[in-house]
Amino acid sequence: MESIKQWLSDEEKRSMVFSGISAVALLLSFIEWPGNPPFDPAWTAVILCGWPILKGAAIGLATSFDVKADVLVAMALIAALFIGEIFAAGEVAFIMSLGSLLEERTVRKAREGLEKLVNLTPATARVLRGSEEMIVPAGEVKVDDLLRVLPGEIIPVDGLITFGQTAVDQSLMTGESLPVDKDAGDEVFSGTVNQYGAFDFKAVKVGEDSSLQRMIRLVESAEASKTPIVRIMDRWAAWIVGLALTTALITWGLTGEIIRAVTILVVFCPCALVLSTPTAIMAGIGNATRFGILISSGDALERLAKVLVVAFDKTGTLTYGQPEVTSVETFGDLSAKELLALAATVEQRSEHPLGRAVIRHARTQGVRAADLEDFNLIPGRGLKVKSGGHEIIGGSAQLMNEAGLTISAGLAAAVQKQREEGRAIIYIGRDQAAVGFIALADTLRPDARATVKGIEAEGVRTILLTGDHIEAARRIAAEAGIEDVRAELLPEDKVGIIRDDLQKNRWEKTLMVGDGLNDAPALKAAYVGLAMGGAGSGMAVDAADGVLVRDDLKRLPHLLRLARKTAKTIKVNIALSMVLNLITVILAAAGLLGPVLGALAHNAGAFLIVFNSARLLNSQDSTVIDDPKDSQKGASEQLLKTGVS
Repeated sequence: MESIKQWLSDEEKRSMVFSGISAVALLLSFIEWPGNPPFDPAWTAVILCGWPILKGAAIGLATSFDVKADVLVAMALIAALFIGEIFAAGEVAFIMSLGSLLEERTVRKAREGLEKLVNLTPATARVLRGSEEMIVPAGEVKVDDLLRVLPGEIIPVDGLITFGQTAVDQSLMTGESLPVDKDAGDEVFSGTVNQYGAFDFKAVKVGEDSSLQRMIRLVESAEASKTPIVRIMDRWAAWIVGLALTTALITWGLTGEIIRAVTILVVFCPCALVLSTPTAIMAGIGNATRFGILISSGDALERLAKVLVVAFDKTGTLTYGQPEVTSVETFGDLSAKELLALAATVEQRSEHPLGRAVIRHARTQGVRAADLEDFNLIPGRGLKVKSGGHEIIGGSAQLMNEAGLTISAGLAAAVQKQREEGRAIIYIGRDQAAVGFIALADTLRPDARATVKGIEAEGVRTILLTGDHIEAARRIAAEAGIEDVRAELLPEDKVGIIRDDLQKNRWEKTLMVGDGLNDAPALKAAYVGLAMGGAGSGMAVDAADGVLVRDDLKRLPHLLRLARKTAKTIKVNIALSMVLNLITVILAAAGLLGPVLGALAHNAGAFLIVFNSARLLNSQDSTVIDDPKDSQKGASEQLLKTGVS
C-alpha cells in the first residue's frame, strides 16, 4: 500500500477518486427516483470535475489572457447549466477530467537522481600535512594539498599520484570495463574507486572543478534543456474557441433557438481530442511493458518515434561489462591447460577483476589451482607466488622485466596482436622464464549484432560512444556491425557529440542507450535516453526516459516500431475526433441533436478513440516475441526494485 501511495501524487489520487464518484453519479442520474429527489446526481460530476475546469479557465484568462481548451469547456458547462441541462454539463466535465487524468498518468516524473551523485562524493579526505595524516571535510581540500587514499576508498578530488601503485575502477567516469593500473604521475578522478594499494596524490581540481561535480552540472543542464510537449488541444484552443462561439452565435441568430447554440458549444468541446493522445500513449507504454521495456512518460514515447540515430555505450550495454578469458597462449613446452593451471594458481587469492575472470575460466575448464607456499601482491603490477617448489609470476610486462624474465620476440608479437584488438594481458612466468599469457576482454552480448541490424533496417543509423580504448571500441563495434566509432570519451565528450554534432549540426534526434553512471549526462542530453535496467546503475535509470528491464537489446527495434505505430495512431485519433466534431456540429446546428444527445455523442466518439488506441496493446513483433508474460513479470519485479513508474 505504501508503494502505491508513493507512486501516485496527491493530485492524481484526488483526480481518480473524483472521476470515479462522478461516473457513478452520472449513471445514477438515469434512474427514475420516486418522488422529487433533492437534486440531480449529475450535479456531483459538475462540482467535482467541472469546478477545476472553471477555476483553471478563469485564472488563465484573468492573469495572462491564456486561451486554452478549458475555456471552451467552461463556456459549454455554463451554457448547459443555464438552460438546465445538468447531465450534459456533468458528462462534458467528466470526459474532460478523465482525459486530463490520463495525461497526468503519462507525464514523466522528475527522477533526476542528483542526490545519488552527491552521495558519491566522500564527506571526508585524508590530508597529509607535514608528518601528520588528518581527516578533514572534503570541501576543505585545496589545490596542491597532498592526500592519501586507502584500498576500497572513493577518491575525493582530481589529482596526480605522487607515491604508490594501485588499480582504480574508473567506470564511473569513463565507462572502461577494466580497472586501470596507476603509478606515480598518473591522473586520478573524484568519485572513482581505489581497488587496492594505498597511494598518495596531489590535489589538482577540487570542489566545483572536480570531475564528479562537473558531471552533476552536466546532468542538471541537460535536464533543464528539455521542455515538455504542449497539449495539442491547447495549441489549437484559440481557434477552436473562436470557431465554436462564432458557429453558436450564427446558429442562434438564424434560428432563434438558444438550445441549438448551447448544443453546438457542448459538441464542440474537444472531448475525443483530449483522449486521442493519452489513450494511444498509455496503450503503447502498456505494450512496451509486456516486452520488458519500462517507458517513463508519454512524452518519451512520442519522442522515440522521431529518433534518427541510436547511440550505444559499450561497456555493460553492447557488452556484459566484465572481463572474460578469450585466449590462453603458451610459449614453451606447456599445454594450454597447464598454463591455465599456473595462472589459476597465481591468481587464486587475487581480488583484481582480471584475476577473478581467470579463476572463473579455470573452473569452467575443470582446471584446479595448486596449493600456495608463499604469496606476494605487487599493487599495480601483479603477483608472485611459490607453489610445488616453483616460483610463478602473473602480471604486467613491467613485472616480468623487474623479475628478470625475458619476453621472447614471438611472445611479444602475439601479445601485440591481442592488444591491437583491445584485449588485456596477464603474462605468466615460471622459474625465470616467461611461458605464455592469458588474454582477456569484455564480450559482446549475443543479440547485439541482430539488434543493430534491426535498428538500421528501420532507417535509423547507429553509433558507438565509449570511454574505453580505441582498440577495444573498434573490436566491439566490428563484432556488432557498427561503423561509426567514437572512443576514449569522458562524459562531457559524449554530451558534446550528442548535442553539438548529432542534434545541433546534423539535426539528428538521438536515442542514447547506456548503463553506467558515466552515461547519465549523455542520457539526459539525448533526445531520448534508455538505460539497461539489469546491469544499469541507479543513476543511469534515474537519468533515462526508459529502462530495458532485462537488458534485452533485441527489444530495441520493436520499441522503435512501436513508437512509430503510436505516433500514427495519435494522428488517426486526432483526425477521427475532428471528423466526429464536425458531424455533430452540423447535426446540432440543424436541430437534430439536443444537449443530452450531443453529450452522448461525446461518449460514442470517446469510445471509438479508446478502441482504436487499445489495438496498440496487442501489437506484436515476431522478432522479439519469446514469452511476453515473462517479460511482464520481469518488468514488474524491476519496477519494485528501482521505483521507475
